[in-house]
Amino acid sequence: MRRIAHPGIRERGAISVVVAIVMVCLLGFAALTVDVGVIYAERAQLQNSSDAVALMVAQKCAKSLSDPECSGTWPRPTERVAQLANGNAVDGLNDVKSITLDKSKRTVSVDSGSKESGSAANSVSLYFAKILGVTTAEVAATSHAQWGIPSKGIMILPLAIAECKFNIDPVSGVGAMQTLILDKDPCVNKNIPGGFGWINEAVPDDRCGITMTASNASDAAMWFTSSTGAPPPSPCTANDLSQINDRTVLFPLFDEATGNGSSGKYFVKGFAAFHVTGYNLSNFSWPEKNSIPNKGLRGYFVKFVSLSQALELGSGPDYGSAVVRLSIGAPSS
Repeated sequence: MRRIAHPGIRERGAISVVVAIVMVCLLGFAALTVDVGVIYAERAQLQNSSDAVALMVAQKCAKSLSDPECSGTWPRPTERVAQLANGNAVDGLNDVKSITLDKSKRTVSVDSGSKESGSAANSVSLYFAKILGVTTAEVAATSHAQWGIPSKGIMILPLAIAECKFNIDPVSGVGAMQTLILDKDPCVNKNIPGGFGWINEAVPDDRCGITMTASNASDAAMWFTSSTGAPPPSPCTANDLSQINDRTVLFPLFDEATGNGSSGKYFVKGFAAFHVTGYNLSNFSWPEKNSIPNKGLRGYFVKFVSLSQALELGSGPDYGSAVVRLSIGAPSS
């Protein structure tokens, strides 16, 4: 008697093959989502670490080239770099592979790699990818930073100070306390009758702050028009003035002036940091009006390093102020 086979007998086990193939695909996608996420997270931590180290080295160099931390040596004589590198990692482990420092070009580059207990250097362990035979992935990051003299930027107040009033101790980085009387410029032939150092330039949105550029006196575009009168220009309010209370503020320094009153002009040669301890500027005063002579600004010049993105790097006289910033790609020379 002939036996009739069931139609599904020959298809038994086919579903298992399909499931096996689908599982491989699912594991592959899991590897892509989970493990790639791990790699990206590790790289973000590495980038933060190398950025922090690069900025720290650049800041130290900007302040003093003789600072022990202004060095490309690794490991460091101190633990500051290791603290910055490891402190930005969730597991507290990062590897600074090298620090390339060029003091003459004022640039620093930091190369870092992932670090994991029991794993090869610069690699991070993977999870699902192990099933496919990939156990680790190399993760690295590079940061570039540079420092230099500010040549252009937004000033909190539209106020220029005579260059001859600048004084700072090269060792301590702090100048003597002084009260600047804005209508009594001690520089010879630098007075503008009716001028107090206030700058009158068109500012968008009626802001008190002003963008100023330092350049050569032969550049007509770098001469700024004088605003007459002892009070600050009209856009400036008491709240604007309060922003300088007991703060270190970047002021433009002028070394040439010409004209009279509102037709007068100041040439800005550079920028210097001044720590304000008080002022008496007509209707605006702090901390007490009678403690400072009228039209007076009290404080002292200091060495100052800024991370502000509102300042641009350039060349010019060094008045103890510097700008530090990260750069994309290799720092420009």
